[in-house]
Amino acid sequence: MSTTGNNAPALPAAAVGPDESAHSDLVRQLLTEALSRTGSGTGASRTPQPVPPKGVPGLSHLSAVENHSPVPPVHPSAQPAAPKLAESEKSPSTPSGGHSPDNGESYAFGEPRCNGSYRPQNNRPDTKVANRNPLPGLAEAESATPEYYFLRGAQPAGKSPLACQSYPKTTTPIPKFDVEGVRRDFPALHQTVNGRPLVWLDNAATTHKPQAVLDATAQFYGRDNSNIHRAAHTLAARSTELFEAGREKVRKFLGAADAKEIIFVRGTTEAINLVAQSYGRKNISAGDEIIVTELEHHANIVPWQLLAEQVGATVRVIPINDRGELILEEYVKLIGDRTKFVSVAHVSNSLGTVNPVEQIIALAHARGVPVLVDGAQSTPHLPVNVAALNADFYAFSGHKIFGPTGIGALYGKAALLEAMPPWQGGGHMIKDVRFEKTVFQHAPEKFEAGTPDIAGVVGLGAAIDYLFKVGIPAIAAYEHALLEYATHALSAIPGLRPIGTAPNKASVLSFVIPGVANETIARQLDKQGIAVRAGHHCAQPAIRHFGLETSVRPSLAFYNTREEIDALVRALHSLKRS
Repeated sequence: MSTTGNNAPALPAAAVGPDESAHSDLVRQLLTEALSRTGSGTGASRTPQPVPPKGVPGLSHLSAVENHSPVPPVHPSAQPAAPKLAESEKSPSTPSGGHSPDNGESYAFGEPRCNGSYRPQNNRPDTKVANRNPLPGLAEAESATPEYYFLRGAQPAGKSPLACQSYPKTTTPIPKFDVEGVRRDFPALHQTVNGRPLVWLDNAATTHKPQAVLDATAQFYGRDNSNIHRAAHTLAARSTELFEAGREKVRKFLGAADAKEIIFVRGTTEAINLVAQSYGRKNISAGDEIIVTELEHHANIVPWQLLAEQVGATVRVIPINDRGELILEEYVKLIGDRTKFVSVAHVSNSLGTVNPVEQIIALAHARGVPVLVDGAQSTPHLPVNVAALNADFYAFSGHKIFGPTGIGALYGKAALLEAMPPWQGGGHMIKDVRFEKTVFQHAPEKFEAGTPDIAGVVGLGAAIDYLFKVGIPAIAAYEHALLEYATHALSAIPGLRPIGTAPNKASVLSFVIPGVANETIARQLDKQGIAVRAGHHCAQPAIRHFGLETSVRPSLAFYNTREEIDALVRALHSLKRS
């Protein structure tokens, strides 16, 4: 999503009938007011703000759109949760494409390629280009148009995408990108599986590690290994310095204001559980409501269900349409006086949908409701700036961004973290322990009980260094062009049904081929050295929306190539069918 200054983008009408037009106008009005109030600029001048209190002046009319009736479960035969939109009135192509961690500069991408109608934005007279600066690590192909539309800082005002019914060949050349140089840095990619070169297309599950990460972890254990903070000797000082340097690297990676806003955890799952059991247990009570989406990974569903059972709250669900996009009009109906928390994925792990988290956050903040963003699938693919998003909490996992397993980080606004109680007890997170009373450290230490994964933090820092060296915007550009190439290539497979066709996507290509079991497809691909995931991807509600229990999910990273996509397509063409 791209804006400049404090000009808030309006949400186009989703008018589908006479009874819906007034509601659609109200949605646009609320979103415009909310974004204006929270300041949805590029983030260059934005600082993280605390959640505004309930009853924000001028928003008393919000009660007019409250609707506390339960969201019905999705059944394969059920109609979509909202009436079908007219083709000219689809929701806008304005999700949070990505924000530079340095200055919040917006990198929007994901222009739909629909019905053969695509034209690059630089050929549109009504499009204003907001960013003409070259990006590090990225050079345009000789045959390319002057600029890549998905690196622009602005979307064309008033444009609404058509529903993607077909997959015409992309007109955007894949950017020049030293993918072979990148691949040389990843030892695991240079092996054979079942006698074939490994084609790793299971990146949404986990990514491989560059040599720099392997070296950093090995050097820590071979030279610097010591517990941190609580010793006067040299190795302890070196270990502590490396650990806290890792925290600073995460701060920079997320664009946070202070390293004290970064908490080290085992991964996104533990981060969400921490927020649920610390912030949630303190602030959410019987009768309150927690909003999630139909797209969520189980890690962003189950912790909130557990909390709801503990305190007597209710989990509410924002539904999706049949392209895999959130229906924001339904979100506006759900959020009300009983809403106490919103938790949403930045990018869907099962469908690749890039969610409009800026809009979700702005509407929640207008109600005084904090928002957690699950960044497990966005941080590998997009530049992220938590201040530009104005997120209250943001979580990600190290193994998704080419770092070690078992390490991740939670960002939280300082004021919120200071008000939250510890969720685990032990060493290091205390100032003083007496049998009568324990006094705790401030954040982040009060949330980091016991000996942390010090080597994991060192490896995570090395992974972040590597991503910055390659250039995160360059990675996003290359991956998006590769995704378009793969989307078109897969459309040639007879009978293949793509699952998740939102025009704004990251590097996920879920599909099914009716008549062939998904596990059979994955096993046959494995025989040719191609690794994909087949299953429900820990996102059963999202998959079941499409009347399925599982799908096949190839997923891309910046070390994948067009040749690997071609190998996948050839293997699918030769698939043995019953």
